[in-house]
Amino acid sequence: MNTIKPIYISAFAILALVGCGASKQVSNTSNSGLVAISAPLNITKKTPITENDLKRWSHLDIVTDTIPGMSVDKAYAELLKGKKGVPVIVGIVDSGVDIEHEDLKSVLWTNTKEIAGNGIDDDKNGYIDDIHGWNFLGDSTKENLEYERIIKDKTLVDGATFQEAKALNDKKVAEAAAGKTRSEQMLETIAAGDAVLVKHFGKPVYTIEEVKAIVSQEPATQKSKAAMQQMLSYGLPIAELKVAVQKQLEDQVALINGDNLKTDYRKVVGDNPNDITDTKYGNNNVMGPDKNEILHGTHVAGIVAQSRNNVLGGDGVANNVQILTVRAVPDGDEYDKDIALGIRYAVDNGAKVINGSFGKSFSPHKQWVYDAIKYAEKKDVLIVHAAGNDAKDIDFSENFPNDSEDKVTEFADNLITIGALNFEYGNKVVARFSNIGKINVDVFAPGVKIYATTPNNTYKYLQGTSMAAPNAAGVAALIRSYYPKLSAKQVKHILMDSGVAISTDVIVGGKANDTRSFTTLSKSGKIVNAYNALLMAEKMSK
Repeated sequence: MNTIKPIYISAFAILALVGCGASKQVSNTSNSGLVAISAPLNITKKTPITENDLKRWSHLDIVTDTIPGMSVDKAYAELLKGKKGVPVIVGIVDSGVDIEHEDLKSVLWTNTKEIAGNGIDDDKNGYIDDIHGWNFLGDSTKENLEYERIIKDKTLVDGATFQEAKALNDKKVAEAAAGKTRSEQMLETIAAGDAVLVKHFGKPVYTIEEVKAIVSQEPATQKSKAAMQQMLSYGLPIAELKVAVQKQLEDQVALINGDNLKTDYRKVVGDNPNDITDTKYGNNNVMGPDKNEILHGTHVAGIVAQSRNNVLGGDGVANNVQILTVRAVPDGDEYDKDIALGIRYAVDNGAKVINGSFGKSFSPHKQWVYDAIKYAEKKDVLIVHAAGNDAKDIDFSENFPNDSEDKVTEFADNLITIGALNFEYGNKVVARFSNIGKINVDVFAPGVKIYATTPNNTYKYLQGTSMAAPNAAGVAALIRSYYPKLSAKQVKHILMDSGVAISTDVIVGGKANDTRSFTTLSKSGKIVNAYNALLMAEKMSK
């Protein structure tokens, strides 16, 4: 999971979209005469984005709101008003979901064939009391990265892959040694600067705007102003930044000491992770043993399905979905076995869309996952997968799971891979962390500063391709709800083909000296647009 975790440092970007009039890049017209959205040339947002708009920017419209959202609100107002869709089950394969959350408890999938709490597998699907899904991790929360597991057990892979894993570990140990000093210095800077500014302001919490406005000739205050302005630019409150840096330091020390290779985290689960036939493990507690560990999955679920128009938090993309939770992604790298069985579980229990906001660079049992993807294709289930947060080209770098053994030829046509976008216009359309790939990334969707549900009835902004994937999955669920006769393959290609095209050069990986045409960064060269997708679905359904 480590490569797909949300990135918590601010990444501000500007988006340039072209088309309109004679130069429209999306020219689909529905049977009703409605014209698909394309972005006007050189459109500029005149005023800063408001907090309310930021909270729902992924739902806003490129033309009307001058924000590169997916035109979700426009689709509801103009295309779906008065229409009734069918319920769609969306599988969330992730860290777990807070099924007690005020904005999610009304959109949960419930296994009506199972009698809660009787300790019997009533529906005989192999899982006892699986009322809202299944927890393949049991009471486990933390886990090794896959390369660490390979080093611990070289029989998992061939010799070349083992050496690759070992080289990666050696590199990370060296980086940790260098990073440890920086982390220690950062903690000292935060502590010293914070103490001065707390005294200056006379309060424990202050904003970056307040720091910028400081006027003082006092050397200590000037020094602290400069230091804390930089620290606050990372986008976290100082208290949270302290915790994040402290955890980073602890992880670096553990890596230097080799602690990452000493613990058997899987032992508590009780199965053999290298035996796909050993399926009697896990439990029905889809929240896991610690709600603090399910922030990622709860946020992902909210992006897709948090209740719309109820004045709580944000709005989900889809309005007629049921969230089926598969807890299979720990704090570390997911096991191929859990992912394969989790996909099959979601498919067998009626999911029509599965979101996978996870990924890794090594996959010893990738064939198990490939077989599960093919099984989902046979059952007409769409899998939406995050492209990853390493700012790499996955046409050349490994990113599992995928739908191609050679990175060229797809073995299935029901998996769509999503890159991440920013929320402002300009040449920084691609989120600085997002992976790219002309062959292996299919389309882009909003993934920066996404506001959604987090555990214990809270809401937060998170970012990553982990957030872009469920935005796309929400649109897929909308299509499958209102046009249920369309296949998973058709929905995949609607998401790609109906998007808003971008043909300008953009900055890649946050590096100002690396600019490329957006058309080279994904197969479609487009960004997901719900309004256009529903227009195309309407046309295809007839």
